Amino acid sequence: MSGVNRYAILLDGEFVKKTLARRASRFPTFEEVRAEIDRIASVSDLSGEQLYRAFYYTADPVGGRTRNPMSGDWTDLSANETFRRNARLISQLEFSPDVAVRRGVLAQFGWEITKRRFREILSGGSPRIEAVDLQPKIQQKGVDMRIGLDMASLALKRLVGSVVVVSADSDLVPAMRLAWREGLRVYLDTLATTHVKPELKAHADRVIG
Repeated sequence: MSGVNRYAILLDGEFVKKTLARRASRFPTFEEVRAEIDRIASVSDLSGEQLYRAFYYTADPVGGRTRNPMSGDWTDLSANETFRRNARLISQLEFSPDVAVRRGVLAQFGWEITKRRFREILSGGSPRIEAVDLQPKIQQKGVDMRIGLDMASLALKRLVGSVVVVSADSDLVPAMRLAWREGLRVYLDTLATTHVKPELKAHADRVIG
């Protein structure tokens, strides 16, 4: 089948998880993530086209032991429920039909004050920081780059005729612009998120969610 009759879905995994978590007030399930992929596949604009692949961009959860700089206590990051939930979701998506998981890097970069404690300080609480007020500072690297590279590859190799970008990250605008200039139809799905920068919508042919 010609690439022009196919489309790809590119999902910013962290954005998807956070958005679905806000809806349900809990960590999203595999079924909920898969339902979003199936919803996009049912959009009328894509009727007559075949799904090439859904790419899910994420990073493996950080494991190992880390030491609180104030108390000196050690914490096993792989022993908490967040680690297990993320690992399980990634595994389920990898074995889901027509889904490919693309991995960036997730790593610890020191420690930071918890959001709860930070809000207390802003509200006039004591500025004194204790060991329990600290949490590992985890950052994700390389995911935006991988989304951009895949989008460029899909466009330049003519593997698809359309791409659906599921994100609210304006850093993806250059890749969307390249895909558009190469003749791809570019759709944007923000999972009904309202806080989306205008330039992201401006570089999509249509916003479908």
